[in-house]
Amino acid sequence: MMKVLSKRQLKDVIPYSLSHIARLEKAGKFPKRIQLGENRVGWIESEVSDWVQARMDRRDAA
Repeated sequence: MMKVLSKRQLKDVIPYSLSHIARLEKAGKFPKRIQLGENRVGWIESEVSDWVQARMDRRDAA
């Protein structure tokens, strides 16, 4: 089952400000948010987990 992370939940996982996350998204360096409603966005948990895993893999390869 797919889980969607809210802004608050995302900040618990990724210790970046929301403005920095927005810059990374715009640059194509972070999973893009999805529009859930007029004033609500979220991120797919598996995409965020894959993003974190990619950084762990790079760390471990160094």
